[in-house]
Amino acid sequence: MKITPPSISTLSLIFLVLTWSTSWADEQDDFLACLSQQCDNYASISAVVYTPANSSYTSILDSSIRNTRFLSESTPKPQVIITPVYETQIPPVISCAKQTGLEIRTRSGGHDMEGLSYVAQVPFVIIDLVNLSEVTVDVENKTAWVGAGATTGVVYYRIAEKSSALGFPGAICTTVGVGGHYGGGGYGALLRKYGLAGDNVVDARIVNANGTILDRASMGEDLFWAIRGGCAASFGVVTAWKIQLVDVPETVTVFSIVRTVEEQNATQLWERWQYVAPQAEKDLFVGVIVYRVNTTVFVNFFSAYQGGADSLVSYMQEIFPELGLVREDCTEMSWVESTLFSNQMPIDPLDALLNRTQPGLRQLKAKSDYVRTALPLEAIEGMVSMLREPEADETIYYMVPYGGRMEEISESFTPFPHRAGALYKLAGLTYWQDSEAADADSYLSWSRRYYEYMTPYVSSSPREAYLNYRDLDIGVNNVVGETSYEQASIWGKPYYKDNFDRLVQVKTAVDPENFFRNEQSIPPVATTVADI
Repeated sequence: MKITPPSISTLSLIFLVLTWSTSWADEQDDFLACLSQQCDNYASISAVVYTPANSSYTSILDSSIRNTRFLSESTPKPQVIITPVYETQIPPVISCAKQTGLEIRTRSGGHDMEGLSYVAQVPFVIIDLVNLSEVTVDVENKTAWVGAGATTGVVYYRIAEKSSALGFPGAICTTVGVGGHYGGGGYGALLRKYGLAGDNVVDARIVNANGTILDRASMGEDLFWAIRGGCAASFGVVTAWKIQLVDVPETVTVFSIVRTVEEQNATQLWERWQYVAPQAEKDLFVGVIVYRVNTTVFVNFFSAYQGGADSLVSYMQEIFPELGLVREDCTEMSWVESTLFSNQMPIDPLDALLNRTQPGLRQLKAKSDYVRTALPLEAIEGMVSMLREPEADETIYYMVPYGGRMEEISESFTPFPHRAGALYKLAGLTYWQDSEAADADSYLSWSRRYYEYMTPYVSSSPREAYLNYRDLDIGVNNVVGETSYEQASIWGKPYYKDNFDRLVQVKTAVDPENFFRNEQSIPPVATTVADI
């Protein structure tokens, strides 16, 4: 048998891979040696340091990956994972990463839709905040300190343990980590009454690029402003958030009404919903989920109302009689139970809120938009037609109404700018099973075609997007080297609009060397934005 020698290009590639592997191994060794020197009690931190040589490394890495697109063997893996138990263990990690040229990714719940909290294209370290998850509720002052590694479900559960009259306007998905959620703004079923999660943060603790631990008073109002919706991971490692709790009634009423496009006039109801939900009183939240099962397209109108069923039915018959809501469609429950219902979970047992794992994980690509002028019926019919295509068999359209309190808060109150005039947030979430991974390109292509189709109907100049539904198709920073203001503006303006300029100024002041960076992190500039 004749053996064909490897080509020069193949040998070059092998040499390059070996060189990289050796370099990365050296960086890992240097990083660990640095940690051992900088930590007064290295034994304590060594217990939460994991390298590929540890038997627990893979399970810890995979435990918080919520988008299985990034579970493949080809996905870049961290040199080291650290799961600190105390915030004082984080400054040495930052110092040693800077000394050894490793980047840092900070992970709380792992829901980053592009995996940026646990994936990098250069050698990197993950700081996984899973152990910093304590929630301390102060009923008298209506506040709580929340560890950045806690999930929103844990927050809801701990609040309800202390009081049935208090709640918090956080995520609908109860397994979302509060670190990324609050740091990106964070919406939920209470946004029309109380605004976003980030709007209700009153203090925080952050470890900056110098390894200094700061609270609101010591970080200053500019940095405090930036981390409540401006991608907190661009500025440091937030270890805890102090949140302002809100009043909730003894009784919350929920309903979920599903209509089919084919036989129950669902497209007309969907079109009508656009004129009703954003204009309703603040106590009423009615979201929409559109999905397909086999050849049938369903439209689910789901609601959480801060009040009793009789009042809700009377009000809905007044503002949205076409939906046909009756008393039998409604269920009265506590606010904390309604958080499970909104996440399409059984309301019993309540301790399901403590579960960090998320069932039914799949591969995912997200697209987000803001609708400022109601979609015409023909646009909705086109969306339904796209949903019937083979690649959209597990796609959902997800609509969250704005108005109410969101209409009253200034676009510059936090970095999150999508406020007055936005009727609703629209997301196209394209899912596919791991068994279909080989066909991932076709699903990604469908997602991009959907996004292109929506262009005439959604916001423009800029076309707005939601940071927590991160989408690298919008634009990215350079992986290595500096990224210009102009380049970063391509993705920055859709997320932050005019607030992007202030975020760049804050970044330049607090992290001028751009230590905390990723493909869509806020970049520093050498001059002020006004001079660019």
